[in-house]
Amino acid sequence: MQTNLIDAFKATPQGQEADAILRSCVHCGFCTATCPTYQLLGDELDGPRGRIYLLKQVMEGHAVTAATQLHMDRCLTCRACETACPSGVKYGRLAEIGKELIEHQVPRSSIDSGFRYLLRSVLPYRERFGPLLRVGQLVRMALPSALQKKIPARQTAKPWPNKAHKRFVILFQGCAQSCATPNTNAATARVLDRLGIAAKAIANEGCCGALSLHLTAKEEALQFMKRNIDAWWPQIEQGAEAIINTASGCGTVLKDYAEQLKHEPHYAEKARRISALVRDIGEYLAQQDLSAFRCTSEKRVAFHSPCTLQHGQRLAGSVETILTKLGYTLTNVPDSHLCCGSAGTYSLLQKELSQRLLNNKVAALQSDRPQVIATANVGCQLHIGGGADIPVRHWIELVDEGAGS
Repeated sequence: MQTNLIDAFKATPQGQEADAILRSCVHCGFCTATCPTYQLLGDELDGPRGRIYLLKQVMEGHAVTAATQLHMDRCLTCRACETACPSGVKYGRLAEIGKELIEHQVPRSSIDSGFRYLLRSVLPYRERFGPLLRVGQLVRMALPSALQKKIPARQTAKPWPNKAHKRFVILFQGCAQSCATPNTNAATARVLDRLGIAAKAIANEGCCGALSLHLTAKEEALQFMKRNIDAWWPQIEQGAEAIINTASGCGTVLKDYAEQLKHEPHYAEKARRISALVRDIGEYLAQQDLSAFRCTSEKRVAFHSPCTLQHGQRLAGSVETILTKLGYTLTNVPDSHLCCGSAGTYSLLQKELSQRLLNNKVAALQSDRPQVIATANVGCQLHIGGGADIPVRHWIELVDEGAGS
C-alpha cells in the first residue's frame, strides 16, 4: 500500500511504525472473511481492510469524523485478521495507534466520555470493583432476568496451597478475575503445587494495563505496567522461572510489555525480561509432566478458545491438547475462530453487536451437546456464562479436579 503520511506524524516513532504496517498491506481481503463485525454488518468499513483504509486517511491528514470513530469503536480487536493475513500485517498495533489519534480529534459526548472514565476508574482496581460486585451479587435475584445474567453468581475459592518448593513462579492475579472468579488462580496454584512448583501471589501488583490501553488511555496503561514490573522484580531476581497468567486477555498485554515500554529508559530492559518470562498457564503446563492428572468423569467439554489465546498469543490448540491427553472428550465447535463478543469492555460499549456475537457463539458451543463449556479468559467466561444453559468454567478447574491421589 502506498502512503503519504503527514510529515510531523511520520517523524515520530509511532508514525514510522504505522507507515511500515500500512505498507505491508496488499489489499488481498483474506482478513475480511474472518472478521466478526464484517460478517454481521457486511460493510467494508466494518472489516479490517476498510478500517486500515480509514486509519490511512487519518494518518494522511484527511478529515476525521464521528463515522470514522464509530467504525473503529465497532472493532473488537480480536486479531482474527492477523491470523488470516498472509502478509503479516500487524493490525492490532495499527488500530491502537490510530484510535489514539482519532480520540484526540473527535470529541465524545459527555455521557460516553463519563462512562469510559467510570470503567477505567473501577474495573482495574480490585479494592473498588470487588465491593461493587458483592453488592450486585447480594441483590442479584431481585433484579430483572436480563440484569441477573450480567452479574455472575458469587464464587468461593477453594484453599490455596502454602507448601514451599524449590521451583516457583509468579502467578498474576489480575483485577476483575480475582474478584469474579477467584477459584481460577486457586485451582492453578493447586495444580502447580502437585507438580512441585510454588505459585506466588504478589500483593502490590495491579491491572495488566489492558483496559486503559483499549480505551486509549496510553499513559495510564503504562503506569499500570510499570507498577507491575516494580512489584515483580524482587521475585524475578530471586529466580522466578515464569510469570503465569490464567486470563489470556491479560497474557496478550503482558507479553507486549517489551513493545509498550521500549522507549522508557528506566523500564525498557526490565520490560523485555518480563515479556520473555510471561507464560499462559496452558503454554506452561504443556512443558510439564501431567501424568498424575486425568479426567475424573465422562465429561464432554466444549472449549471456547478466546481470541487473545488463539490470535493474540498464537496458542491455538494448546489447551485442547492438554484436555484431550487428560481424557476429556472435546465436542465440535463450529466457527471456533470467531469472537464471543466480550472483548474487554466491548460488551458494555457495543451492546447490540456484542449480544449478537454472544448468541452465535453460545449456539455453536452448545450445538454438539457438551456437559460443560470451558474457556481460558475471565471476560469470555462471564460473558458466555450469561447466555449459556450449561456451566461455563475456566479449563484449569477441570485439570485441578483430575488430580491423582
